[in-house]
Amino acid sequence: MKVAFWILAGLLALFYLYAGGKKVAQSKERLQPMMGWVDTVPMPLVRVIGTLEILGAIGLILPPLTGIAAGLAIAAAAGLVLVQVGGIAVHLSRGEGRLIGLNIGLLAAAAVTVWLGTAFV
Repeated sequence: MKVAFWILAGLLALFYLYAGGKKVAQSKERLQPMMGWVDTVPMPLVRVIGTLEILGAIGLILPPLTGIAAGLAIAAAAGLVLVQVGGIAVHLSRGEGRLIGLNIGLLAAAAVTVWLGTAFV
């Protein structure tokens, strides 16, 4: 269970560091081809989402790695579940139901990480 947690948490952390970093650092024009939803969401909110993704990635890895407040990894994974629920809602509100596959996969991975984290943290 511990190995499965680390593999899943590591993969999620890499994804969210990348995706969150792009949302924090890039302009609306650079994000729009990959993330069409940024044209309907204010950029400060896009930056907040990116920051939350980065913090979630850090929260998945750092607490269990250091052994300090390791339970925060569960909270980070749960927060990433909520980020994906929001992502699915945005896509569905825009009529982009065909685009939610990645969101569902990330939501499932984060939910499994919550479950795995409760087994050993």
